[in-house]
Amino acid sequence: MESHKYSFELKNDLSELEALCQHLNKFGRLTGLSEACITDVNICLDELFTNIVSYGFEDDLEHIIWFTMNFDNRELTLTVEDEGIPFNPLEKKDPEVPVDLIDVRIGGLGIHIVRKLMDDIRYIRKQGRNKLTMKKSIQTF
Repeated sequence: MESHKYSFELKNDLSELEALCQHLNKFGRLTGLSEACITDVNICLDELFTNIVSYGFEDDLEHIIWFTMNFDNRELTLTVEDEGIPFNPLEKKDPEVPVDLIDVRIGGLGIHIVRKLMDDIRYIRKQGRNKLTMKKSIQTF
């Protein structure tokens, strides 16, 4: 099976969400990922990007967020890096998920959803950068 690697960067601006989606769709076409897989990845990357933009920087300056997607041997690896304040999302406790959707409060479920959609997530802080690496096994038929 052929390996595919795709990297891009975005500015820390929520207007870049459309570009994030376009990059993901391009990678999905290149690798033949299913629509369901692309949707799951889009939810995760959208959530992480939005959190970085909203909470990751202590100033209003322009910053870059780096993305790398690699598909090799039925494993999808996604990496998101930023030079924002140190934050390990894996240290955040899972919220209590209400039984009734009417009781759901806005916010707080994003990292929980990312954990549920990915098979493996790892965080490191190295050389002033947050680096989150996520893996998902892709079943092909």
